[in-house]
Amino acid sequence: MKKLLLAIAIGAVCATSFAQGKDLKVAIDPTYEPFTFKTADGKPTGFDVDIASALCEQIKRKCVFVEQVWDSMIPGLQAKKYDVIISSLSITADRLKVIDFSDKYYNTPSRVVLKKDVKFTGPASIKGKKIGVLKGSTQEKYAMGELKTAGVEVIPYEAQDQVYLDIKSGRLDGTVADFVEVNGGFLSKPEGKDYALAGPELFTEKYFGTGVGIGLRKGDAALKTELNTAIKTIRTNGAYKKINDKYFKFDVYGK
Repeated sequence: MKKLLLAIAIGAVCATSFAQGKDLKVAIDPTYEPFTFKTADGKPTGFDVDIASALCEQIKRKCVFVEQVWDSMIPGLQAKKYDVIISSLSITADRLKVIDFSDKYYNTPSRVVLKKDVKFTGPASIKGKKIGVLKGSTQEKYAMGELKTAGVEVIPYEAQDQVYLDIKSGRLDGTVADFVEVNGGFLSKPEGKDYALAGPELFTEKYFGTGVGIGLRKGDAALKTELNTAIKTIRTNGAYKKINDKYFKFDVYGK
């Protein structure tokens, strides 16, 4: 009997260890609606969360979501606080120097957003205005490179929803944000009724990269291969389209 109980106990430990080994810790910033945000009961949801879950299903892993402040995403990955970043992380040359990426899983433009009565003809036309951006984002890089040099005051924030709160309170004149996110997270809401997109779509590669991918640590080649295969699979089996259509009216996979 003791041997039987010992065998059962060892089996349970092994099963637990195996299950824990199957977890994939996924970093998210839950302040980026509709890509990543929380339901009323605090559960992570959004396009990125659903994509992560679909990919985990394909690679037979369990997604465990880890909330992380945006500008600490990459340091946290390097410190092994989680396995991957699936949270609208653009594939850029600078980031590729320190981490690796999967293939892209979406690609949408960024846009400048200002009050409707502000005439925007280029960066110099908003000299002296205060623009809030997400700290550590590609939008911040663009704003620092193109707007600040033209005399615009660029103010970084820890979270994009904080930017919208300060626009609403009058402390900011606008933002630079992902086109889809700013529509869903601000312009489509009552507080965004006096604001509009300004200027052209922003795709400049030196700022915005080549699309959004999954961030991985350098050397995680096997996981990268698994995830790339999974991305291709959900693009062809209808799972990606189902998730896309749940949140958007067009294919965000982009060009």
